[in-house]
Amino acid sequence: MFNHVNYVDLPELTTETIDKKRYYITPEGNKYPSITTVLSSRNKKGLFEWRKKVGEEVANYVARTAAARGTKVHQMCEDFLNNEEVSKDNFLASCLFGQLKPTLEKNINNIHFQECGLYSDKYKVAGRVDCIAEYKGKLSIIDFKTSSKERNDEWNENYYIQASAYAEMYEERTGIPISQIVILVVTEDGSVQEFIKQKEQKYIDTLVELRNQFN
Repeated sequence: MFNHVNYVDLPELTTETIDKKRYYITPEGNKYPSITTVLSSRNKKGLFEWRKKVGEEVANYVARTAAARGTKVHQMCEDFLNNEEVSKDNFLASCLFGQLKPTLEKNINNIHFQECGLYSDKYKVAGRVDCIAEYKGKLSIIDFKTSSKERNDEWNENYYIQASAYAEMYEERTGIPISQIVILVVTEDGSVQEFIKQKEQKYIDTLVELRNQFN
């Protein structure tokens, strides 16, 4: 059984899509773009070249499959960490979750929030974090990712920027600092990758630069 701790209450955030971009609406009525929307500008050239290479039909299929796979595994992780029964109605997602489960059991406890909406008035961004909990005894931003194959660390910079942004948002909302970010990647070829980083100023600097460029 996982222990849950609630030191603070955080408001629910609603979302709105404007020009195919997701915005979160804060309790004060401000509309802030999602952190994933802001980060998407970093990948446009590479994504365009990939779609051109494989064709739109294949690209759309791969994108839909990856999104569905990720959504299913995220839900299973959330249910499991909430000490609830985990649905096994999707074979691939069940296999991926089965690979990831021992890592969750061994390393996660004292869960603060799951699938929690956060925002920053300072950086004018918002988002929904997968999990805020202790990982190996240290309070962390934890993000669950799925992949068809193992990832090299240098491919993960967007993940580190995103998780660092969540840490900044959480401290701004609660006064509780988080310095550790954890990215767990479960792959279709049978591996679980654990990337543990410290929140670094370079990630925040990149966030600020991208946010200033965002329209």
